[in-house]
Amino acid sequence: MAVAVCALPVVGLLATAAFAPLPFSVAQPGMTANVLGENKGEPVITITGAEPRRTSGQLRMTTIEATGPDARIELGEVLDGWFRTDQAVMPRDAVYPSGDTTEEIQEHNEAEMRESQDTATEAALAYLGEDSGDIKVTLRLADVGGPSAGLLFSLGIIDKLDGDGSGGDLTGGRVIAGTGTIDTAGKVGAVGGVALKTQAAHRDGATVFLVPKAECADAKAELPEGLRLIPVTTLKGAVSSLVALETGKGSVPGC
Repeated sequence: MAVAVCALPVVGLLATAAFAPLPFSVAQPGMTANVLGENKGEPVITITGAEPRRTSGQLRMTTIEATGPDARIELGEVLDGWFRTDQAVMPRDAVYPSGDTTEEIQEHNEAEMRESQDTATEAALAYLGEDSGDIKVTLRLADVGGPSAGLLFSLGIIDKLDGDGSGGDLTGGRVIAGTGTIDTAGKVGAVGGVALKTQAAHRDGATVFLVPKAECADAKAELPEGLRLIPVTTLKGAVSSLVALETGKGSVPGC
């Protein structure tokens, strides 16, 4: 009798939770975009003040798609997401800044993307020893927010201006995807959602994925077959790894 009486509040809580909105977002693999190509009819990277190279291969930045900050997520969706490999349940505050309106969140993400683009340009030109006063880089990527494309933007600029440094393409003609923030010193930062981003990369033809080294374990958790992980901590290290992969000279790190 005591067990039954004690269980009643628990049953009540479970019943309430089953129909109450929960503070989670459900995420899935999102779009990818080749930063060496076009997005919605516009070149992602436009360079003036220097003659850009013709490139082959692709450098694809990756994204996740998450339910909106105002979406009503119930217990059934949370449980379903926990048991699926093509979805992830994430605390809403980890996806969207807490307490902000949808409009404020969109503005925040757009501001982060603009800052990421400026930083990526500065990091790439500094790596190449080029003067930002002589070379202007314009980056366009519609409907994407946040800072996680920084590394791929920097690599795209380097490939457009210098390739592998010896007349070849940084990609080696491959479809290479990745993720990671970048700072002006060329340090690569973690981003989150990498297990979903590797799925998006594989879906869109990538065979190599550049991942912030700190997130190797997450990237390996649901790694699609045939997708090679290369951990990176700096822009210089990422370039060196891609050149070694292309030329077959030097070591290519793995997770």
